[in-house]
Amino acid sequence: MTSTFYLKHPKSKTETLILFSCYFKKEGKKFVYSTGENIRPLHWEQSHKSPKLRGKNKAVESSVIITQLNRYEDCFKAIRGRCIEMREDFTSQILKKAFDEVFKKAPTGKNIFFEAYDDFMADKIMNQEWTASTVKRYTNIKNILIDFEKDRNYKLTFSAITGKFYSEFTDYCMNFKGHINNTYSRNIGLLKTFMHWSLKNGFTYNEDFKEFKKKERVITNQIALKKNDIEAIMQLQFESSRLEHIRDVFVFACVTGMRFGELKLITRNSIIENTLHLKEEKGSEKEQRTIPINDIAMYLLRKYDFSLPIISLQKHNKYIKEVFKAAGYVQNVEKASTRGKEVIRETMPFYERTSSHTARRTFITMMKREGKSDKLIMKITGQKDIKTLNQYYQVEDEEKKEAVDEVFNIGIPLIRKID
Repeated sequence: MTSTFYLKHPKSKTETLILFSCYFKKEGKKFVYSTGENIRPLHWEQSHKSPKLRGKNKAVESSVIITQLNRYEDCFKAIRGRCIEMREDFTSQILKKAFDEVFKKAPTGKNIFFEAYDDFMADKIMNQEWTASTVKRYTNIKNILIDFEKDRNYKLTFSAITGKFYSEFTDYCMNFKGHINNTYSRNIGLLKTFMHWSLKNGFTYNEDFKEFKKKERVITNQIALKKNDIEAIMQLQFESSRLEHIRDVFVFACVTGMRFGELKLITRNSIIENTLHLKEEKGSEKEQRTIPINDIAMYLLRKYDFSLPIISLQKHNKYIKEVFKAAGYVQNVEKASTRGKEVIRETMPFYERTSSHTARRTFITMMKREGKSDKLIMKITGQKDIKTLNQYYQVEDEEKKEAVDEVFNIGIPLIRKID
């Protein structure tokens, strides 16, 4: 790969910029970078792509300009040589960042991999492609990668994202961090999304990440309430209005199937003839959803003048446990999760298993138990596929027993004594 210099306006009568240029064959693109140096075309030697050093058209500052252009050439060769030595992809983005650092006093000492990750996040945020929760997820996986690099002494570069990295990172997440399959699979998916973006934007040519396999997701046993549970907590009298507000918001989500983040979108004007017309924040392309507002939901809305007392998700999940503990849901239940091939079983009080997701899971489970169609439920909840819906549906042992008894309702013969 060679580089050259040329004038921005070669036919100009006045000074024009000198541009650095090279061609990245794999990217199929010409790289152009302003040197910041200016010269009159009269003083430029076109055949040598350099200022004239002798003759009547020699510029006074020719030697100074040549010194600066040589710096660009030397930097180009150094960065390319370093990439070859480290078996790192030499891309236009890497060269640009190097030039920015050397010639524009940009911050130095940054890891190109993580600097690209920051660019990736900034790009998605500026284009309004992510919600706040998505930003939080990608920030979390970045922190995990930083910890991995430090704890395992594994320098992260784009060329280092190989099968060896995959094995090391899997072991780190599953055995050191204690992630279960579902957490690990989500994080690998986020990392692959970043790598796809990096590939598309010229930070790397390395495609090894495409072979990274997620752990098979496991539907863990979760808590879903029954009608009598909702009735029980609605009858509770609290000394603290804080817990009453939490209870009411939770019950409203139970009987509407709404996501916690959607509750703040409710206004008096969004409800027409006992139907909530909801436009999601996640994407302007999504169609408006209509959600039936039943009697208990309308009661709660009127109680708060159509503005539910929403607090942060973190605090809501903390306080809803207090609600269920106060209601007497202290019996032990089992939580089973999967790490690799191992099933991890934990015993904890019922109230510890409750969260904002319990409400949406309760809505879906109760609707399914009553025989409502998947299509109908999905129209209300906004889910797009059966697989996602079924992750929320919890089949209780009692329901299994009722189903088997109903199907195999066979009369038992009288026992006859055999002589």
